[in-house]
Amino acid sequence: MSDVIHQTADSEHHHGDHKKGILGWITRWLFTTNHKDIGTLYLILSLVMFFVAGAMALLIRAELFEPGLQFLKPNIFNQMTTLHGLIMVFGVVMPAFVGLANWQIPMMIGAPDMALPRLNNLSFWILPFAFTILSSTLFMDGGGPDFGWTFYAPLSTKYGPPSTDYMIFAIHLMGISSILGSINIIATILNLRAPGMKMMKMPIFVWSWLITAFLLLAIMPVLAGTVTMMLTDRNFGTSFFDAAGGGDPLLFQHVFWFFGHPEVYVLILPAFGVISEIIPTFSRKKLFGYDFMVYAIACIAILSFIVWAHHMFTTGIPLGAELFFMYTTMLIAVPTGVKVFNWVSTMFKGSLTFETPMLFAIAFVFLFTIGGFSGLMLAIVPADFQYQDTYFVVAHFHYVLVSGAIFSLMAAVYYWLPKWCGKMYNERLGKWHFWLTVISMNLTFFPMHFLGLAGMPRRIPDYALQFTDFNAIATVGAFIFGVSQLLFVYNIIHTIWKGKQTTAQVWEGAHGLEWTLSSPPPHHSFTTPPVIE
Repeated sequence: MSDVIHQTADSEHHHGDHKKGILGWITRWLFTTNHKDIGTLYLILSLVMFFVAGAMALLIRAELFEPGLQFLKPNIFNQMTTLHGLIMVFGVVMPAFVGLANWQIPMMIGAPDMALPRLNNLSFWILPFAFTILSSTLFMDGGGPDFGWTFYAPLSTKYGPPSTDYMIFAIHLMGISSILGSINIIATILNLRAPGMKMMKMPIFVWSWLITAFLLLAIMPVLAGTVTMMLTDRNFGTSFFDAAGGGDPLLFQHVFWFFGHPEVYVLILPAFGVISEIIPTFSRKKLFGYDFMVYAIACIAILSFIVWAHHMFTTGIPLGAELFFMYTTMLIAVPTGVKVFNWVSTMFKGSLTFETPMLFAIAFVFLFTIGGFSGLMLAIVPADFQYQDTYFVVAHFHYVLVSGAIFSLMAAVYYWLPKWCGKMYNERLGKWHFWLTVISMNLTFFPMHFLGLAGMPRRIPDYALQFTDFNAIATVGAFIFGVSQLLFVYNIIHTIWKGKQTTAQVWEGAHGLEWTLSSPPPHHSFTTPPVIE
């Protein structure tokens, strides 16, 4: 009880600060321990990085509009592909989902705040420094890292520019931030649930994050170990990845992908949680097969640790290993298929309406499934020999991460923004944003399947004449996609400043504790925990 009084006093102190003008405003955001403020900071950082990495993607696509070298020297092109991938994965998708977790988890489980508020503040403020360091590599002698976002040794250890060490430091910082955030999320979910909220009564979004947080705790130290070995190979004369000194470049791929494949599920499991909240709301039905949804998420997380070598089929691993990883990779399609079946069954015979969040959720189910199918094609060893390192792979993972992770994030913002700020977004603008985004996304990435099947390798700044048409279409699509995201930003800003007031319920089909709070919610979500019957 004394804690609650202390927190209330703390929040009054915050608002007192708020009145002191610009200095009070800075100290409020710098030292805030409130889960909503920190969630907002994560989401803003993610949005800024989305445009930074997006600008890099547009430079890549502009270069590839036609054969020949247009704007970028090959080395600059390689720096763009490396930083585009790194920033999109670590700077856009991950912080955005952590931002959603910060905003929603305490409200969904009936808690006043996150379990470790000061740690929460620290885990956010590490990130702006990490991305400043990473982006600054572009301006260093020798340029930024130029060996692809997977930074394979010996390209990165022997031939990488001096700025590679700064990239390694930035990755360490991001890893520390992820580990601290995960500990906080696990502590919050396990200890601060409202009385009566048993584990199997938690919202799916909370479940998806609980499992994701354990995944992060398991894999981030592996990434830290990998980049530390790179650092010592580069600067201290070790030979972990150098064959001349008795090391093995393939060891790098093994440790990197042991981190990298579960990481892909870190980027998509919270998306499953978001979609599992949105589809029941606009179908006016309970989620079909709740228990199976939870088991499917857990199943995917466990299987994600035993599929990593499907990235390495062409490296000469033994036949037995190829078969094992082929079968486990195909097996992971089963729990994913269960989820898609359950979402479709939730919509079946529901009383559907098609507001913007629901449109993004339906697009997610449809397009993410296409990404899943191309993943199954890549899982088959003899076929993978043909697809490996071509644009087919680029098409596959962009269908998983753009129409998967990014679409679900947009759906989440449209769904929860009225709850966060108490004002309704412009539905017409939202639909314009949706249709432009979906059409341009398919225009950009679908032709890449054909380019890959025709044999166009990825990560090249120039290409043969026969690939021109599909590349031109992809570039046009990419620019439409980029420009249409300005509508998204405009809609968010317009909502916050000028949107119409909304009710606590916001959506008539929505269920869950967060909808019992006012819109916007109070500074500390639940000062007295609600009792769940």
